[in-house]
Amino acid sequence: MRHLSLIAILFAACVATADDAPSLAGQRPNIVWIIPDDMSANFSCYGETAVETPNVDRLAARGVQFTGAYVTAPVCSTCRSAFITGMYQTSIGAHHHRSGRGQQTIQLPDAIRLVPELFQQAGYYTTISDWPPKGNRLGKTDYNFQWDPGVYDGSDWANRADGQPFFAQLQTKGGKMRGKDSKGWESVAQKAERKLGSRTSTDAVKLPPYYPNHPDVVQDWAAYLDSVRLTDAMVGEVINRLDREGVLDNTIVLFMTDHGISHARGKQFLYDEGLHVPMVIAGPGIDAGTVRSDVVEHIDIAALSLAAAGIPIPDYMQAKDILAADYQPRDAVFAARDRCDETVDHIRSVRTADFKYIRNFLPQRPYLQPCAYKDAKSILIALRSWHEQGKLDDVQQLLFRQVRPAEELYDIHADPYEIHNLADDPAYADQLVQMRTRLDDWMVRTDDKGRTPESVAMYDSDMKVYTDKLRGNESSSKQLGVIESNIAWMKKMAAEGK
Repeated sequence: MRHLSLIAILFAACVATADDAPSLAGQRPNIVWIIPDDMSANFSCYGETAVETPNVDRLAARGVQFTGAYVTAPVCSTCRSAFITGMYQTSIGAHHHRSGRGQQTIQLPDAIRLVPELFQQAGYYTTISDWPPKGNRLGKTDYNFQWDPGVYDGSDWANRADGQPFFAQLQTKGGKMRGKDSKGWESVAQKAERKLGSRTSTDAVKLPPYYPNHPDVVQDWAAYLDSVRLTDAMVGEVINRLDREGVLDNTIVLFMTDHGISHARGKQFLYDEGLHVPMVIAGPGIDAGTVRSDVVEHIDIAALSLAAAGIPIPDYMQAKDILAADYQPRDAVFAARDRCDETVDHIRSVRTADFKYIRNFLPQRPYLQPCAYKDAKSILIALRSWHEQGKLDDVQQLLFRQVRPAEELYDIHADPYEIHNLADDPAYADQLVQMRTRLDDWMVRTDDKGRTPESVAMYDSDMKVYTDKLRGNESSSKQLGVIESNIAWMKKMAAEGK
């Protein structure tokens, strides 16, 4: 692969100061990030056979496809806070989902700068929008800290100066398109019929073994696959626009999702269903048809994008330029799950190409703790119903355990669905110690802020914002009651030391 950082060498002198950068900025490539919500690697180029995704497949054929890309957080705001800074969310205090939104705020460490700010200082026009762009409205950010919206110049690169390069973040609902129930499933299916000529048949659905063939679970998955197809069409629209405008050949396009599918064992958990994401990059300086299987972290998009534009990667940044000629592949990737909305949790993981180790810091809590967001989904309602009726097999019952093992260890090759916990198997004792030590070292080395529990003041501050949005709205009174009950449950568990 031709080294993208050759561009950085050529332009390094030009970005020494913000004043110097704009004069030669036009010679550098545009950078476009396409980042859908809630979607795993269910694309044809990743082996999905139930649907076809020609646009993402063509993008992969034009560039490099990473088969071992993982997010460092399996929920929107923490993941986005990480990739926009090139830092682990745990290192910058942004590890709790939708945190710092009330009177108690979160400030970034003084040295940390957002990626769009670094592009802006180098003369780029910076944008963020939902797709397609709608007026001057900025797209989804969801960062868990105080930040200046001025790091984005607008919502559409069409408004840049003549010849000015641009850095664009394009957001789309992705897996969220299917909603939470049959109404949403039918809506996304109809969109697929109108746009693509057909909906995905439930006959095409093949579920992971830890989900039962409940009609609602199957229908939801079919709707999810339609959201994959619609997302693929959106990628095609972006590529077509860049081509029409004559800038495609000088634009690096990066496609990645913000975490895996929103499902019982996916989003918010540290199994591969929640962490493994597609990552495809194409553009100038990238050899076509490259497939890489080494493990990479989603925060790496920050460093590789800066390098491709000739912008120095800050010394503090934990992201790596994984496209650099001298890049030394990671031998492990790390992830963290902490509070999500009202639901308090504390989980960490380390994954190599061969093994996954998960540590549950709150083992006295059930896997499926009360969570208003997830519990309102028809798929969770269906799973709970079949659990109560005794219709789930031993594997499908795993998520309904009322306590958790403190440690989980999985042989990824022999057990890709992470079902058989080897932590207590004497044959894997050495592997367990090795993975445990790796995680301990990472938490210390990266100053994992999650080692200190979230303060009651911060929790209450964020919960007030969460619940205040629902007060005074009669249609939301039931949801408000559920959330307030869940908050009380969380506080009770904490008081009991669980």
